[in-house]
Amino acid sequence: MISNKENSKAELIVIGGSAGSLKVILEMIKNLNDHINVSVLLVLHRKAHSTNILQALLQQLSPLEVVEIDDKTEIESNKIYITPADYHLLFENKKVMSLDSSEKMNYSRPSIDVTFKSAAEIYGESLIGVLLSGANADGVEGLEYIKKNNGRVWIQDPETAEVDYMPRHAVEAVKYDKIIKPHELAAYINQL
Repeated sequence: MISNKENSKAELIVIGGSAGSLKVILEMIKNLNDHINVSVLLVLHRKAHSTNILQALLQQLSPLEVVEIDDKTEIESNKIYITPADYHLLFENKKVMSLDSSEKMNYSRPSIDVTFKSAAEIYGESLIGVLLSGANADGVEGLEYIKKNNGRVWIQDPETAEVDYMPRHAVEAVKYDKIIKPHELAAYINQL
């Protein structure tokens, strides 16, 4: 079911993805405007000891600064943040993010659900949660929580997902605001 809240101001967009989501992220990054009035946070399933090459790759394509988060990183608009491998990301308030190494959720750390829920508690209606391609159900519970806290939910069109399990499960389970195709994501963010 679709709802409409397009007039409320977004302060944060949290994008969660797993298998097949990097292609969508790369397309989005290179098509963002060089100034957006929102912060973008990427929560991507990564191997526990992966290098920080992702940050360098995204920075090459991005008109915005790309930051891999450290514990107590302060969040600012007009930047793209990446959750580091093997840590959950939590929000202390609208300015400070913290890292947590507690047990994996949905076989994942970082867990999309953990970050979506934490962001929903802090940002409420000024949050947009986006769920992309992936092979497990991580993120679906978090999207439900975002909705419960009056945030907006965007889900990748399962027909366009490299691995459709995650977005298909979300479409079936969650009241969403938009079903997006990969080439539309940057345009929607640029319009905010």
